[in-house]
Amino acid sequence: MNNIRIDLPQFTILVTLITIGDSILVLPAIPASLAKQDAWLSGILGLLIGLFVVYLLGTVGKLYPHLTLVEYNEKILGKWPGIVISILFLFYPLLSIAAHIREIGDFTTTHIMTNTPVVMVHLLFVVIIIMGARLGIEVIARSGEIFFFIFTILFFVFVIALIPLIEWKNVEPILEGGIKPVINGAITVVAFPYMELVVFLMILPYVKHQQKIRKSFLIGSLCGGLVLVIIIALTILVLGYDLTQRSFYPTFALAKSIKIGDFLERIEVILAVMWILTTYYKITFYFYILNLALAQIVRIKEPRILIYPMGLIVTVLSLVISPNAAYFNDAISKYWPFYDSTFGLLLPLFLLIVAFLRKKTVKEGY
Repeated sequence: MNNIRIDLPQFTILVTLITIGDSILVLPAIPASLAKQDAWLSGILGLLIGLFVVYLLGTVGKLYPHLTLVEYNEKILGKWPGIVISILFLFYPLLSIAAHIREIGDFTTTHIMTNTPVVMVHLLFVVIIIMGARLGIEVIARSGEIFFFIFTILFFVFVIALIPLIEWKNVEPILEGGIKPVINGAITVVAFPYMELVVFLMILPYVKHQQKIRKSFLIGSLCGGLVLVIIIALTILVLGYDLTQRSFYPTFALAKSIKIGDFLERIEVILAVMWILTTYYKITFYFYILNLALAQIVRIKEPRILIYPMGLIVTVLSLVISPNAAYFNDAISKYWPFYDSTFGLLLPLFLLIVAFLRKKTVKEGY
């Protein structure tokens, strides 16, 4: 692990891909249900607040730049309280991985391979996740540079194809319900992409040029956030807020509406490729972090020996975490933001406050 090094551009691209993640497919429905036609304003406000959250995460990472989150939990809170917090933190990537795999299974068996058992989709996806995690974070980051280029091209094609379908009346009247629905929608936008970036605190020691990490962190989250803001705005402008909020996968419905002349239609495969790319990187990264955190807690030098048993655990958990897609989407929209804020906001804030108080106590000689 001491020999692992990630360049800043690779780190920035990795942050961008994971910020986008699965949110590119499912996020627009949530702010649309709360802010209606002002969901695009919720996306912009959520981006601004999200950058503050990322700045907070970068500040926590600078406290002990050569330690991971698990390591400085013990350094800041003490050995046993730190271990307890780290064990609780393990459940965050574990449940997130299971939830994302279930999301992939539900989407695939609903829209792509309708006769395929969901367990087979989960198994196939877990296999390639294990393959990626075994290769390590350096390979994940380097391959991200290649696939980010592919994603960028597909995204521009997707946006350009949707421009003729835009109807500006879909965003009128602006702020019809006041600012409160916009704020409520922004809270969910902050929770899903930005608070989930707390897992990057596990790899900051392996990034080159430590003094520039926070800037790269902010740039990556800004780029990913802008993609999500554009997607939210396009779903409202093309589909309208009513269809957006009633759809499990509004961006997929958006892609299906593309039709240019009599020769360019049914190009939802572009969205499917973008979503699979970003979601795969997010799950694989989370899976790598899960094994790294567990290895550091139990004092194992080689995290890769945990990959296969952990792969079995997440496969089973992905099948039992939700009975169906309707239950999953309802639970995600109502309860998951609180789960994200616990580990993505309250935990870093708590560590920052305790570290500040400890340093102040030392300076005053107590």
